[in-house]
Amino acid sequence: MNWLTDFVRPKVKKITAKEIADNLWTKCPNCGQMLFNKELEKNNFVCHKCDHHLRLSVKKRLELLFDNGEYKEIVLPTIKDDPLNFKDSKRYTDRLRTYRKNTGEEDAIKVAQGEIGGITSVVAVMNFAFMGGSMGMAVGEGIVKAAETAIKNNCPLIAVTASGGARMQEGMLSLMQMARTTAAVNMVKEKGLPYIVILTDPTTGGVSASFAMLGDIHIAEKGCMIGFAGARVIEQTIREKLPEGFQRAEYLKEHGMVDMVVRRADMKNELVKVISILMHQKPKINTLSITAR
Repeated sequence: MNWLTDFVRPKVKKITAKEIADNLWTKCPNCGQMLFNKELEKNNFVCHKCDHHLRLSVKKRLELLFDNGEYKEIVLPTIKDDPLNFKDSKRYTDRLRTYRKNTGEEDAIKVAQGEIGGITSVVAVMNFAFMGGSMGMAVGEGIVKAAETAIKNNCPLIAVTASGGARMQEGMLSLMQMARTTAAVNMVKEKGLPYIVILTDPTTGGVSASFAMLGDIHIAEKGCMIGFAGARVIEQTIREKLPEGFQRAEYLKEHGMVDMVVRRADMKNELVKVISILMHQKPKINTLSITAR
């Protein structure tokens, strides 16, 4: 037995496996720059070369919005997993089980309450990593619960959207959530409370056709995609080439669909300003002193 070839080399190969190196870097989907993951996280998942805003986890999003990253998660109603016994290439229950294991979340929404600039607020964040942030009954219940919590505590409601649209595995029950979430938002407005929407990449389909575009103020993250149908579908329908930047945040602001386009590093500052104005409250902290975590 040659201990150099039979023992040392296999062990060296094992500790220098390719998958370990792959976990250290992320390739920017916009410019192709290789980004060191630790540096990327410090920069709130924004490419330091082209300023492209990569997608954020729900946990990181909540930490960036709430003061000191502290918040209380709101328990959401339990929903029947597979009301239609749906099956395509695999059973819907199996899909849910897989996504719950991979994300550690029950569904594509999380609702939390805490202080933003010292002002108590309720935030509902959608999770694109969970079945593309698709809106089923659980998401509908989440928005309704968020609205009820905001009304109960007399505080603003903030929705952070990221979705591919309605969840086909729940059929008509999914489409009904467009009406339910719209009604929930209207309850908040009837009480004279602010409803603010932060649009992130991507916000499309039934979500953009319901509660995502009903805000008193619409704040979009820099460069995010916002629309209903995909650009290719629209081009095939109208048989025309769409303008450059179509369905991007900057294009929508230029055409009056979005009020503000904000970099992630400035989002907390701008949100505090908006909330304090709409709630007629002075922030307990100076917005100029707020820096991205």
